[in-house]
Amino acid sequence: MYLTRRTMITGLAATGAFAPTALWAREPDVFQTNGVAINGTDPVVYFTDGKPDSIFNAHRAQWNGAEWHFDSAENAQTFIADPEAYAPVFGGYCAYAASLGYLAKTVPEAWTIYEGKLYLNASLRARELWRRDIPGNIAKGQANWPAILG
Repeated sequence: MYLTRRTMITGLAATGAFAPTALWAREPDVFQTNGVAINGTDPVVYFTDGKPDSIFNAHRAQWNGAEWHFDSAENAQTFIADPEAYAPVFGGYCAYAASLGYLAKTVPEAWTIYEGKLYLNASLRARELWRRDIPGNIAKGQANWPAILG
């Protein structure tokens, strides 16, 4: 008999000897690439300039298991003083995907500030779909969060 990894895991799970969820690590609380949060964009700039910044930010700070990048030392200090006010909701993962019960990476240009909170999306199309019912999608995302992290 030839055992594949899938066959072995399925058999162990069926006997209760092994929980398949133990194979996969929980996703980080913050969307990050190589340890850098939200594609290296400065979250404060969304609020101050009303647009995403460049991704070449020299100032850095650690928060919630990720390195955050900032345009200026002042923005880094502003963020660290009150990170919950500037960090994107759903850890910077796609707000629309969270409303549907899964995680998706995000892009800087697909963003919305709603009722003083920053929401990011995987694409401009996802943002368009999310904006069709922002309060409803937030409620759905909150119901799914943080269980969808794994």
